Amino acid sequence: MAVLKVTKLGNPVLRKPCEAIPKEAIGSTELQRFIRDMIDTMHEEDGVGIAANQVGSSKQLAVIEVSDNRRYPGKPHIPLTVLINPRIVGASKKLIEDWEGCLSVNDMRGRVPRAEWVDVEAFNQKGERMKFHAEGFFARVLQHECDHLAGKVYLDRMPHLTTLSHLPEFVRFWQ
Repeated sequence: MAVLKVTKLGNPVLRKPCEAIPKEAIGSTELQRFIRDMIDTMHEEDGVGIAANQVGSSKQLAVIEVSDNRRYPGKPHIPLTVLINPRIVGASKKLIEDWEGCLSVNDMRGRVPRAEWVDVEAFNQKGERMKFHAEGFFARVLQHECDHLAGKVYLDRMPHLTTLSHLPEFVRFWQ
């Protein structure tokens, strides 16, 4: 497959809400190839998730997977999850603040409050409707990717920027 170029903060596509993918388009060769390319890109960039607008496409599509990721050591395994037109339909009122980074905001980390758990509805890559509950890191990544699809980045969720750190300083002082 192909590794796609990751869009960086400042590119207007990151700030534009993404468009829903028609259900009848889910099985198309073009979309299936794009999904595989997004997965390859996420793996190549050592990401735990990536949204379509992070590779320049304004489609409501994200992929998530965590398996021994060097950028997020010690995080629990999350199987490959393809989300088409995802919606968070429920979320805990309790917020947990933790560190986040982003492939579109190079080499930075910051503490972001997120719901402790979420309930999600989406289609998978076969066009089947999924409904599931996610907690902890999986819930955080889901919220992060859904924010991308709404035209937001994690910096928008930070209540203050005092923890925003370049990666070497994050490792040296915070990790």
